[in-house]
Amino acid sequence: MKSILVVCIGNICRSPMGQVLLADALPHMDVSSAGLGALVGNPADPIAAELMTARGLDVGAHRARQINQAMCLQSDLILVMDDEQRRHVEARYPFAMGKVFRLGDAARINIPDPYRRGRSAFEQALQMIDAGAQAWAERIRRIQQ
Repeated sequence: MKSILVVCIGNICRSPMGQVLLADALPHMDVSSAGLGALVGNPADPIAAELMTARGLDVGAHRARQINQAMCLQSDLILVMDDEQRRHVEARYPFAMGKVFRLGDAARINIPDPYRRGRSAFEQALQMIDAGAQAWAERIRRIQQ
């Protein structure tokens, strides 16, 4: 396994946070992110950026991008935020079936969108994203040993 794609809707809140957390935990992996309805070209949400900076992680260079076939083909693992997004990716890119999972699968949770819901919603989402990223990182490390 060499590459992970983290997906949410707008690619400015959840997936950029998941991307940098996974990239930090798995420095040998190529971790990227995209959105199903991306706000193409926009930076990460200011609250997401602030929360990442507080953890010593930088999303300053992030710009939202739309998921596409090439990204799905190149990714060994695609992590989405909820069941609906998983169904959407698999319906649009049937060849990706078997490599699309929820970031929160270990805890059996969907990660709610904090967009325009204030700092506490972002903090709550980040806790779930962080737990999911750590669980996936540990699983990937075990597989690659």
